[in-house]
Amino acid sequence: MLPRIALRHLAGVPRRPLLVVGPSLGTTTDRLWGAVADRLEGWNVLGWDLPGHGHSPAADRLTPGFSMADLAAAVLAEIDDAVGPGTPFAYAGDSVGGAVGLQLALDHPPRVTSLAVLCSAAVFGQPAAWHERAALVRASGMAPMVASSPARWFGPLVPATRREAALADLAAVDPEGYARVCEALAGFDVRTRLGAITPPVLAVAGAADVATPPDVLAEIADGVPDGRLVVLDGVGHLAPYEAPAEVATLVRDLIAHSERSSAASRSRSASSAAKA
Repeated sequence: MLPRIALRHLAGVPRRPLLVVGPSLGTTTDRLWGAVADRLEGWNVLGWDLPGHGHSPAADRLTPGFSMADLAAAVLAEIDDAVGPGTPFAYAGDSVGGAVGLQLALDHPPRVTSLAVLCSAAVFGQPAAWHERAALVRASGMAPMVASSPARWFGPLVPATRREAALADLAAVDPEGYARVCEALAGFDVRTRLGAITPPVLAVAGAADVATPPDVLAEIADGVPDGRLVVLDGVGHLAPYEAPAEVATLVRDLIAHSERSSAASRSRSASSAAKA
């Protein structure tokens, strides 16, 4: 059974080229990606929320948990319902949203035309730490996460009012939904599969990110066939929220690179067919 998530239209015009964006654990896509989406004119931007986050329903405690592959499949099912099966899309995700992007590119390679992975990883530390966090929120609710997240989330440039807004979203998260995402992160490890990811990949790191520092993003950029690393000065773990103008430019440039690469590939194929 796939987890239940909500997919929302963030910006742009339906039936334009599609960009799907994904959230970090404890955030809402509206908050995290809204300012980026507003800067991406010409694209139909859809964003999804994690189970129990934002507009997604609370997790049903009577159902089993889910893996990252299940979460990616749930995202794809919502995309298919919204725009039609088989529609290709560019993808950008922060933290667990980036991990879902990697999973989508591995499990459904024809669908993902380009992939921006921000403040994320091919494996997120040790599984035991995630299981401990899941147990903590089930026992104590979101208060411990609200207290500890500022040190993990924000770079030095984020003003207090913006910190408070993001932490208010975190406080409203369903603890069971949060715990189940933690357990999915505990089982996620695609380090040995990065070489199979075919679309162009941009790995974006925050220089001030203590959760997924630049060397973790470099592993992704170096492991895929067509990868590039960008490090944003003064940025922590929520790059789309902290530096929306820079992230919008990077995503736009990545999509343009993907389109040029596709056009060149089609030209080479046409030339080869003509010579045959």
